[in-house]
Amino acid sequence: MSQPSPIPPTTSGNYRILRTVPTYDAAQEIVDTLSDAGFPVEHVRVVGTGLRSVEQVTGRMTNGKAALYGMVSGAWLGLFVGLLLGLFAVGTWLSVVLWGVALGAIWGLVLGLVSHAATGGRRDFRSVQGFEADAYDVLVDAEHVDDAAARLAGEGPKA
Repeated sequence: MSQPSPIPPTTSGNYRILRTVPTYDAAQEIVDTLSDAGFPVEHVRVVGTGLRSVEQVTGRMTNGKAALYGMVSGAWLGLFVGLLLGLFAVGTWLSVVLWGVALGAIWGLVLGLVSHAATGGRRDFRSVQGFEADAYDVLVDAEHVDDAAARLAGEGPKA
């Protein structure tokens, strides 16, 4: 038997705002408090409002850094492939792994340089992107909102 799939967060439902808080950590704390109080948290949603995209620049990207990052990621991929192929090698396991790392590093270096050059100098920096919200609404199914409010206030479950 398959379990019913959860309602996607974008689907509108009959939810009521339990609390609005300024940070995700505060919303998470509310849900954790409800969970610790035995409330069925599958009836809870946390919705960020006032979303904005934020890109934090972490540093300058040069040809050397592009080559280095490409080489390191290629070496990791080469290590994985080398270990995988090494499982089927007879007596030369270590050499297969080392060749995988070396070839992966070389290909990664080349691809790192090529991909950086392909930007044509329009993106000479590294960054991390994310989303931030102005506030977070902790929503609860309408039929459970009174019970959730009581448990959040430290009272027992409402009948």
